[in-house]
Amino acid sequence: MTRWIDATFVRGGTSKGLFFGESALPSLNSDGDTAVWDRLFTSAMGSPDPFGRQLDGMGGGISSLSKIVVVAASARDGVDLDYTFGQVSVTEAAVDYSGNCGNLSCGVVPFALSAGLISAADGRHVFRLFNTNTQKLVDVGLRVADGQAEVAGDLVLPGASGTGAPVELIYPDPAGSRTAGLLPTGKAAESITAGGAMSEVSLVDVTLPVVIVPGAAIRLKGTESPEEIDANVHAMGMIEQLRRNAAVRMGLCESPEDAPDVVPKVAVVTAPEPTRLLDATSLAAEEADLPVRMTSMGQTHKAVPGTGAMCLAAAAQIPDTIIINRIIRRSRPGEVGPEVRLATPSGVVTAGAVFDADTVTATSLFRTARVLMRGQVAVRD
Repeated sequence: MTRWIDATFVRGGTSKGLFFGESALPSLNSDGDTAVWDRLFTSAMGSPDPFGRQLDGMGGGISSLSKIVVVAASARDGVDLDYTFGQVSVTEAAVDYSGNCGNLSCGVVPFALSAGLISAADGRHVFRLFNTNTQKLVDVGLRVADGQAEVAGDLVLPGASGTGAPVELIYPDPAGSRTAGLLPTGKAAESITAGGAMSEVSLVDVTLPVVIVPGAAIRLKGTESPEEIDANVHAMGMIEQLRRNAAVRMGLCESPEDAPDVVPKVAVVTAPEPTRLLDATSLAAEEADLPVRMTSMGQTHKAVPGTGAMCLAAAAQIPDTIIINRIIRRSRPGEVGPEVRLATPSGVVTAGAVFDADTVTATSLFRTARVLMRGQVAVRD
């Protein structure tokens, strides 16, 4: 049988996904078992698809286009909305709720306004969200026009065509989203085995657990296209082994085999150098502070995950990380400002972080978002 469920298709940043009002979905068991949701979400997105296209659903065959968000008006004091993010596997009937999505976080308020979950007068507002995946708060600043999130604007977002109205994401108290804290092992840099060799990495958890590794450690320049990296069997094998071993170190699992699919993500970084972008233009070395290629769900991101960008901005403020010791350049020795320009395959993304004493007190990022379609999605029972 086919069931029709109210849903909205939303682009948030450089990702797209299906957004659901929680009231449109079956209630979860008292123990929070998501199995009933998982069946609906995988069917709606067209997973599993051994051909990797999600042709029979709304997914796009890559991790950044195979996502869902569930939103509800919040009963928490001072919070407007609660939301849950799910990463839907392309090739398996599985949904991973182990992390948050920074890109789709910027679509939560536009969806909620469109769906009538909240209302606001015209003008600029800051809405407070609670992310159930990480148990963390997210502040979203945007302008409302005619009761809906403003769409038209001049902000250019690398990886998304055209321009849009800015949506500001601020993550207060972002450290320790899924682990014990800012530096889950207590070390700013350490060595992990991958591919039979020891690689010096930084394990940082700010908005998202991330493994930061120099490109040379896995025999990459760090400026390759996503397609080139994905086709490099040796490098992708090392990245996945590194990721799984790091998951154990960060306390996310007890063995490498049990590592979550979504976290930690791996950021391959290198010193600035000229690179060719996906739109065939060139980016000069001096236009960015840190080239990055980030992998998610076994694929290299064509831009950068929003939470990953903020984590890298934080890592660039933390003393003795590999970014500070070996990678990043500033105009003056010792200068480390709150914003970091990341050279992604789609262009420069600027993220900010505030490091105060011994922790990161906030991170920030500008995105754009647009509601693409409202209606119902078909799912198979």
